[in-house]
Amino acid sequence: MTDRTLLEALAEEGVSIWLDDLSRERIESGNLQELIENKGVVGVTTNPSIFQAALADGEAYSAQIGQLAEAGASVDEAVFALTTDDVRAACDIFMPLYEATDGVDGRVSIEVDPRLAHDTTGTIESARVLAEAVDRPNLLIKIPATVEGLPAISSVLAEGISVNVTLIFGLDRYRAVMSAFLIGLEQAREAGLDLSTIHSVASFFVSRLDTEVDNRLDAIGSDEARSLKGKAAVANARLAYQAYEEVFSTPRWQTLADDGARPQRPLWASTGVKNPDYPDTLYVTELAAPGTVNTMPEKTLDAVIDHGGLDASASFAGQSARYAEASKVLDDLELLGISYTEVTDLLEREGVEKFAASWDQLLAGVATELEKASE
Repeated sequence: MTDRTLLEALAEEGVSIWLDDLSRERIESGNLQELIENKGVVGVTTNPSIFQAALADGEAYSAQIGQLAEAGASVDEAVFALTTDDVRAACDIFMPLYEATDGVDGRVSIEVDPRLAHDTTGTIESARVLAEAVDRPNLLIKIPATVEGLPAISSVLAEGISVNVTLIFGLDRYRAVMSAFLIGLEQAREAGLDLSTIHSVASFFVSRLDTEVDNRLDAIGSDEARSLKGKAAVANARLAYQAYEEVFSTPRWQTLADDGARPQRPLWASTGVKNPDYPDTLYVTELAAPGTVNTMPEKTLDAVIDHGGLDASASFAGQSARYAEASKVLDDLELLGISYTEVTDLLEREGVEKFAASWDQLLAGVATELEKASE
């Protein structure tokens, strides 16, 4: 199977391929454009960890850091300028795709300051500032799916700002995210906004669930426990898609759709496989379904192109047997004493903490570079 044939198979299945990475080197070298042209990439996601890695590696930011130092910019101001400039440039590269897909793809995400994950008002203000600074219609503002993030999601969407909801791990929280999305659109409609211009994806994290659950299964050590390894994440994601199908077939949604609204697509995030015993394309080939986005690091994308494949029954959309099988996996884990709620709550806390830590590292790195440039 050629690269193009496989990528077309994913597209025909309804999967949008987004790259989970961004750097100025990718932008300026032409690499990002090459990924669009040759590897079927139709969008980009970023997060604090990605920006921290990008700014720590290479000299692509040196000139701008020197200018910022000369202008007396603070560390926060410098980080804001560096990251929004990258995202704006990426948005421009993806603009033809955005226009060709009527706004569905060609999207680039940037996250609000992760230190605001439990600050509703601060998140709303940060989203506004980011949207104004980047000033591109194909921008998505990433807001974490914390309890405090939910009303922020509704408020930001109600203002006509497109949103990528991130750090979703559990099914109950995912349903709350979809509810927040519907509330935001209903408020936008009341304000007279054009619903067709407001887009959203819900980033459901995958691999981290397997990592945590597998560690607990190893601790149990029984044959039954070992038989469940590597199954939790795919099962969880499939049940999330079942919830998506349910919500976006209701009369409440249909009323919004009749007024031009677009559904909030499920986005599979954290799709790089952590366990070398599992196929490195596991979270792509097992989660192909209509209307989804799979955002993956380039290593995973290359693996899919090199040896990934979709069989005729790849999609699980609407398949009650697949959903029953997925539900049984989670039930079996509970019977072994592995609490689904405990695990997903833990992963959310860790996710927020990890992004905040990466942001702190980014601030520290930029502070060091500003000091060097000022000497």
